[in-house]
Amino acid sequence: MKHRPHSRWPAYARVPPFLPVPLRARRDGWTPARQARFIGMLAQTGCVAAAARDVGMSRVAAYRLRRAASEGSSFARAWNTVLAARDGRETLKWKVTPDEMGEWAMLGPFHITMRRGRFVRARRKPNNTALLRWLAQLDRSSATDTLEPLEW
Repeated sequence: MKHRPHSRWPAYARVPPFLPVPLRARRDGWTPARQARFIGMLAQTGCVAAAARDVGMSRVAAYRLRRAASEGSSFARAWNTVLAARDGRETLKWKVTPDEMGEWAMLGPFHITMRRGRFVRARRKPNNTALLRWLAQLDRSSATDTLEPLEW
């Protein structure tokens, strides 16, 4: 039996986990699931208009969502990473910001699954490592504060 060398996955198939942009809940708006599907379709097609059309939104609405996401948000970084990888540009590694750590730990980021260059699914899963890091961060910040013990 011949052993075939393992080829690396194309860069667009490795979509980084991300948090959705927090918005007011609307049935016809950018729900977290719709945002995750949009990023997955953006990775598949490389075209904002086609990805937006696939999730039932317009290209203008997609760019409005992109502007609503602050530049440091994980949604904006995932968008940039996907397009950079499709264009063959080097993608930057990024870390979870302290502001995102709570949601990353409790609700978890969206993980996009790609197979053979096609979007398969988006799932959200809490991250135990992020939870432990977040608790350690809270512990360190509370150690600097001098709080009086509670009396019962």
